[in-house]
Amino acid sequence: MYRKILVALDNSATSQALVAHAIELAQATRGELLLVHSLSSQEENSPLPMSATIDSIYWAPGTELDLEAWRQEWMRYETASLERLRHYGAIANTAGVTTEFRQLVGNPATAICKAAQAWGADLILVGNRGRSGLSQLVLGSVSNEVMHRASCAVLVMKGAALSEVETPADVNVSTKDPKQAVA
Repeated sequence: MYRKILVALDNSATSQALVAHAIELAQATRGELLLVHSLSSQEENSPLPMSATIDSIYWAPGTELDLEAWRQEWMRYETASLERLRHYGAIANTAGVTTEFRQLVGNPATAICKAAQAWGADLILVGNRGRSGLSQLVLGSVSNEVMHRASCAVLVMKGAALSEVETPADVNVSTKDPKQAVA
């Protein structure tokens, strides 16, 4: 049975529903969770990719890129993502599920597969936004790449199925003490 479940998250609204599914699965199997998010330029609303060690940039006419503004935007992105992981971790822990979280940097599929192997995951739970055609070709599919590269089982939750699920903030998740519930 699945005792070590890695949950691959991004900063989309479907991540809330993915966490709710993961909590239910971990409760049913008496498993534990590892919540993983990869800071990446592939994610919507992420800052433009740039090396964090860069000291200066070449300014060209029409370029509005300011190195200090980029660093501040990256810090906001990193901090908001980490707070989201902490929030989800707290929800899972309150539900009686042992939970860790890690924020990684780089290609999401690579980071997910490496983290799963290093942690000894039995299952990777990942969402799928349903991209197809040109958008999938250009942007790729993290879930598809994870399915092909992972060394353990992978459960892909379709975006449509995730949008129909109550989010952790709304759902009453069973805890070890039936008198308690997550609000």
